[in-house]
Amino acid sequence: MSATQDESIKGNRPEDIKLPLGKSFAYGLQHVLTMYGGIIAPPLIIGNAAGLAPDEIGLLVACCLFVGGLATILQTVGIPFFGAQLPLVQGTSFASVATMVAIVNGGGGIQAVFGAVLVAALIGFLIAPFFARIIRFFPPVVTGVVITMIGISLTPVAANWAMGGDAKAEGYGSLANIGLAAGTLLVVLLLSKVGNAAISRMSILLAIVLGTVAAALLGMADFSQVGHGAIFAFPQPLAFGMPVFEIGGIISMTIVVLVILTETTADILAVGEIAGSKVDSKRIADGLRADMASSAVAPIFNTFTQSAFAQNVGLVAITGITSRFVVAAGGGILVVLGLLPILGRVVAAIPTPVLGGAGIVLFGTVAASGIRTLSKVKYDGMNLVIVAASIAFGCIPIVKPDFYAGFPSWFETIFHSGISSAAVMAVLLNLLFNELKFGNTKNASVFSAAPPRMVKTEEICGLLEGDHYVGGKLIDKEGYEIPVVTPDEFEQIQTGAIEMPVPRLAGSPER
Repeated sequence: MSATQDESIKGNRPEDIKLPLGKSFAYGLQHVLTMYGGIIAPPLIIGNAAGLAPDEIGLLVACCLFVGGLATILQTVGIPFFGAQLPLVQGTSFASVATMVAIVNGGGGIQAVFGAVLVAALIGFLIAPFFARIIRFFPPVVTGVVITMIGISLTPVAANWAMGGDAKAEGYGSLANIGLAAGTLLVVLLLSKVGNAAISRMSILLAIVLGTVAAALLGMADFSQVGHGAIFAFPQPLAFGMPVFEIGGIISMTIVVLVILTETTADILAVGEIAGSKVDSKRIADGLRADMASSAVAPIFNTFTQSAFAQNVGLVAITGITSRFVVAAGGGILVVLGLLPILGRVVAAIPTPVLGGAGIVLFGTVAASGIRTLSKVKYDGMNLVIVAASIAFGCIPIVKPDFYAGFPSWFETIFHSGISSAAVMAVLLNLLFNELKFGNTKNASVFSAAPPRMVKTEEICGLLEGDHYVGGKLIDKEGYEIPVVTPDEFEQIQTGAIEMPVPRLAGSPER
C-alpha cells in the first residue's frame, strides 16, 4: 500500500481508503472498461430475441448502464440496510439471459420479462436476510472452492472475447484477433513488472488503451458509429409499456434470482477475502438487499436483474486497490455513460479481443485468490474430497454446456452455472462431512489426507548426540560413517557370523 493510501485511510477497514479524485476516477474507469462488454451483452441478446429495432436496443443498453451505475453506488457507498460497502461493481446479470430469452420466445414479449424480473426481485428482497444467515456454512473449504470456480467459469468468457466475441462474425478465432489479445496480455504483464506502483496498478487500463490504439492502426477497430445517434438521453421509464405478469415466467425467474443470490454472496465473500475485510451475515444481507432492490427498480427503467460482477473482483485482486469509493466513481461513470450514449458508443468500440487479453489475467487472478484461500484449509478429514468433488462438479457445465439439457428447466437453470453448481456441492458436502459429525471416523476414507511422517522409538534408540543424515548416509559427530544394516545382518554381526564393517570417514574411498 502506498503512502498516499496510508494517509487517506479514514477508518479501520481497507475498503474505506480514499484516493485523490483523479486517481479514483481513473481506477473507476478501469473497472468500467473491465465489465463493459459483460453489461451490454444481455440487452443486445434479449433485444434481438424480442425483435426490437436498433434504436430500441440502444435504449436498453443505455438503461442497463444507467441502472448499473446507480446500483453500484448503492452497493459501495451504502445506506442503512442497503449496500455491503465493498468494492463491488453491479450490472445486468448474465445468469438470467437464457431464462429471459425463453420468456420472450414463449410469446410473452419483453414486457413479460420485465414483469417476471420485478416480482422475482421482490421475492429475493424478502428472503435476503434469511439467505445471508448461511454464512456459517461458508468456511474456507467452501469459499475457496466458490472463489476458484468464479475464476475458472469466467475463463471461457475471456477466451471468447479473445477470439472476437461473436462466433458468427467474420474473422472469429483468427490469428489476428488472438494475436491482438495476446499483445494486450503481454502489455498487462510488462506494465505489472515495472517499478512504478501507479503504472503497475493502472496496467489493465493502459493495456486496454494501448491495445485499442494498436487495433485502430491495424484496421481492427471501428469508430464510425460513434457520431451516430443522440448525444444526451435520459432513460424513459416504462418505455416499452407496462410490465406483464405471467406465472411461468415469474417462477423461472425466481429460480434465477436464487442463483444470483448465491453468486452475489460468493462475490461478497471473495472481495472481502481479497481486501482482508470482515464479512458477516449482516453485511451479506445488506449487500443482497441492495442487489434485489436494484433488480426490482430495474424493470421500471427498462432493464433487468442486477448482480455483482465477478470479473471486477479479479481487478480488485490484481491491482490491490480495495477502496469502495474507487468503484463508486466507476458507478458514476456508468451513470454518465447511460445519460450520454455517445460516450457509451466510444467505449463499445473497444475491440473485444483487447478485452479478452486483459480478461485472461483478471479472471485467472480470481481463481488464484480461491487457491490461496484453499491453502488455509486443513486436509486432515474429508476436506480433500469436498474440494475435489465440488470443483469437478462445477467444471461440468463449463466443459460440457449441454450436460443438463435433458433435465427439468428449473434444474438446468441452477446447475448450468459452474459457480452455483460448485457452491451447492461444496455447501452440501461440508454439511455432510463437517457439520454432521455422526458416522465420521478419522482418516477412514481413502480421500483423507495421509498421516504425517513418524519414526518408531526403536528406530532412533541407537542414535547419539551429533549424529546426522547427509547424502543418504548416517554420519556421527566425528565425521565417521555409521553402517546401516538390515535386521538379519545385525544378528549375524552380533553372533560373529559376519565381520562388522570398519568405520571410515565420510567421503573416504571404500577399501
